[in-house]
Amino acid sequence: MTAALALPAANLALGVAGKVASGIANALDPAKAKAKKQADEFETMFLEQMTEKLFAGETGEGPLGENGTGGGIWRSQLTQQYAQQIQKAGGIGLSNQIMRDLINLQEQAAGGVQNAGR
Repeated sequence: MTAALALPAANLALGVAGKVASGIANALDPAKAKAKKQADEFETMFLEQMTEKLFAGETGEGPLGENGTGGGIWRSQLTQQYAQQIQKAGGIGLSNQIMRDLINLQEQAAGGVQNAGR
């Protein structure tokens, strides 16, 4: 391997190793995994409510029009899928902030329990 290829290959290997190590650390901490899942679910719920507002004014015929009960159910499922896909694609950043706040609250609660036992 030439020197020109060795450095990018080493950087790639280090980057992959770092991601694997980070993934293992997160997998070993079920509290962080649970906080991430809850934060993702909250962001999805928030996005669903926002996308519902986008389609609230749609009237008339067609896929988003007033087609009776079936149209309302279809619109509800569509907004739910939009919200899930937006969140999976990175969302709006709400999930990460919520997760940090949940972890901070858990750490504070754990610290309070430890201090109370002394």
